Amino acid sequence: MTISIDSNSGFCFGVTRAIKAAESELEKGSLYCLGDIVHNGQEVARLEMKGLATIDYDDLRTLPSHSRVLLRAHGEPPSTYWIAKQRGIEVIDATCPVVKKLQDRIRACYEQHRNDEAVPPQIVIYGKPGHAEVIGLQGQTNNTAIVIENEAQLDKLDFGRAIYLFSQTTKSVEGFQGLVEKIRSVYRNNGIPESRLEYHDTICRSVANRVKELQDFAKANDIVIFVGGTKSSNARVLYNHCKEANPNTFFVSSADEVDLVMTTLRHDVMTTDITTNPDLKVGICGATSTPLWLMEAVSERLSVS
Repeated sequence: MTISIDSNSGFCFGVTRAIKAAESELEKGSLYCLGDIVHNGQEVARLEMKGLATIDYDDLRTLPSHSRVLLRAHGEPPSTYWIAKQRGIEVIDATCPVVKKLQDRIRACYEQHRNDEAVPPQIVIYGKPGHAEVIGLQGQTNNTAIVIENEAQLDKLDFGRAIYLFSQTTKSVEGFQGLVEKIRSVYRNNGIPESRLEYHDTICRSVANRVKELQDFAKANDIVIFVGGTKSSNARVLYNHCKEANPNTFFVSSADEVDLVMTTLRHDVMTTDITTNPDLKVGICGATSTPLWLMEAVSERLSVS
């Protein structure tokens, strides 16, 4: 079989920047990271071997002064910076520039409109509740922003008030556009001026464009091995898109899982003998949180299976 790795897969710019920052700072001494630096257990383990210690918010409040803490690409709410300052902690800020720009826009919107009416306008974030990036975005509004994940949750909104809609950077463009149209239709049906809605498409295109790229890659191969972390929502979304394009798509988190995939293929999926068919095309791809070295390890394991 022919094995290829998708050239468009792997770390996005923000994650690459955070990983490089961690490796550079580790050369200077001990370093903590607030939360997993990336939603990929294999990469987290690799950096832990280099000395990176992952901590949570409780740990942050008890670290000795002058400790060094890296803030990952997802970004943090203002409260995190305040805690670090009070504790005398040195912050290495690896927030993705795209996320940082979005934080600034949401904070500016909040400050500009918080006193517009007796009842403040609604800042709405299209995103996954509890996601690290979303927590940081909510923090820009003193945690007053409303988070919705789909159209079914629009009942959280008061359509009698102005709505300022933003999006988590890694969400679906189609999903965001669907929300905009749904809100507009509610306004129209109730005689409310559509000008009450102000929306900002803040989705990172380097991430959003991967859907089509991955689907094209999946269609070009007979079998697809998607490599991603089990904690990564981005990995699950992109995997599902690959699966839609090619039903013979399989999710793995490590090279050790390749053998099980091959066994499944031999017995349950393919009628062709995959061990002898020289024309079989196997493609390996991954999420924005999947390191290239892990996809290469899967390729190596696949070649000897």
